[in-house]
Amino acid sequence: MGGLLFYDWSTLPFIILVLVLSFTIHEFAHAYSAYKLGDSTAYQFGRVSLNPMVHLDLFGTIMLLIAGFGWAKPVPVNRGNFKNPRLMGIIVTAAGPLSNLILAFISFFIFALFQKYGWLNGMSKGSASAILIFLQLMIQTNLTLFLFNLIPIPPLDGYRIIQDLVDLRYTESLQKFEQWASVIFLLVVFVRPLRQVTLDPYLNLSGDIIRMFSTTIGWILGI
Repeated sequence: MGGLLFYDWSTLPFIILVLVLSFTIHEFAHAYSAYKLGDSTAYQFGRVSLNPMVHLDLFGTIMLLIAGFGWAKPVPVNRGNFKNPRLMGIIVTAAGPLSNLILAFISFFIFALFQKYGWLNGMSKGSASAILIFLQLMIQTNLTLFLFNLIPIPPLDGYRIIQDLVDLRYTESLQKFEQWASVIFLLVVFVRPLRQVTLDPYLNLSGDIIRMFSTTIGWILGI
């Protein structure tokens, strides 16, 4: 749904392209998984689509560029249409962040292919640089979106997963938590000292994921 990202503005065209791709795939994954599991709500709203225009929120995208925090349009889901609302709700919610993890892995794999086979060597310096910048931003952005969206605080995907996992007896307690969680969430995102202590160490787990990618792809490609 949302993301916390910071960029070097010298790569703005690449940033915009990466954000459009990453947010579109994320929201499409929510919509498509809901549709395949029996809920046609997103389909009826035209959200089972790879057209960025149906997924991107203009203000949310602008905020992401200027403030580092933004969002896309939430995908409408009617869980009453699922045979098993809680289980299928978890699958639909998790589909978004998982799509970002997959995008990051694919980008890293392509990067490894370029390195292994030297495909950049015959290109101009500008073309080679553009490809590397794009792939690096795809990896960085999608890993950040994957981790960030799994934080169990509303309105992020991680919180929705928690809602479906906990016993129904705790629903009222969660609702009380929501009132304060949104305020805490905004403070953590926008107050730099708080973010450095709480959020940044968590997002730095992307380095561990990259090392796992490297090991897995190294094994696949024999490098």
